[in-house]
Amino acid sequence: MSLAPAIDLQNLQKTYAGGVQALRGVDLFVGTGEVFGLLGPNGAGKSTLVKVMLTVVRPTCVTGTVLGEPVGHQATLGRIGYLPEHHRFPPYLTGRQVVELFGALAGMDRAPRRRRAAELLDTVGMGGWSSRKLGTYSKGMQQRIGLAAALINDPALVVLDEPTDGVDPVGRREIRDVLARIRDEGRTVLINSHLLSEVELICTQVAIMVQGRVVQRGTVEALTRDSARYEVLLRQQPPAWTLEVSLGARVENGAGIHANSAEQASAEGTPSLFRLVLPQLGSIELQGVLDRLRNECFEIVAVTPMRESLEDLFIRAVKDPETGKAFAPGAAR
Repeated sequence: MSLAPAIDLQNLQKTYAGGVQALRGVDLFVGTGEVFGLLGPNGAGKSTLVKVMLTVVRPTCVTGTVLGEPVGHQATLGRIGYLPEHHRFPPYLTGRQVVELFGALAGMDRAPRRRRAAELLDTVGMGGWSSRKLGTYSKGMQQRIGLAAALINDPALVVLDEPTDGVDPVGRREIRDVLARIRDEGRTVLINSHLLSEVELICTQVAIMVQGRVVQRGTVEALTRDSARYEVLLRQQPPAWTLEVSLGARVENGAGIHANSAEQASAEGTPSLFRLVLPQLGSIELQGVLDRLRNECFEIVAVTPMRESLEDLFIRAVKDPETGKAFAPGAAR
């Protein structure tokens, strides 16, 4: 992955009529070769940001570049592939005709666009259906055709809005493989999606938007580092010293009861298994804990590294820390 910017936006603002602030000073950097996830609840400003990049919406204020050119540079649009969320292709066209049509709109000559269309249809698993009309396709099949159409112009930047919407698990896996291949070719992918488990599997970095602002940005690993912990499953109640090896260490019995001390855990009952939770503990320190437990003849059933999921991180980011309720949807006035 290169540090050269594919997208580099500063102070992006968009205020609609009536004073609705859809974007309030967004800064966004996406490096060349990244698969970048743009996340947020409905009304957070994600679609408006994409529309500004694609010159569909005129920003109130912005500085920066897309593929090295100022935002709004028309020639640069020919180097971008785009799959909107609610795309609508004519149902009387075949899958092949749709992909070739987009190639023609991108200015490709007939022979190369036919050749590339055939390659892309095979890549997205639609080669055998390419001669059937779109009216006979399922939602997932139409998504695959849309992805092929977004790639027909050999883009340097691919912008995908809910690319796996309506696609079955096998299809989602195949689309992830396509995106990985695009990334390995040095292209940049910007994904706008609500399927957080999919984003977590493929994206190198993510940004979470809430009410027109980016509130979290980075790798999933970095953003969830504070929640990292080890869980050690034991047959016997852990000794008291284990609660002093890391800040926030605790014992949970087999029924899921939390205890702040070994004595409390004992008072709650004696289940067959105990879970020792060790937050913010390095692997070397963990080995020392495990060695000491073995020396004291404790039976270790399992050791599991745990951390917050992207979904947990997302839910935490979109909630007001004071009230515990989700922020109101939509932009601010």
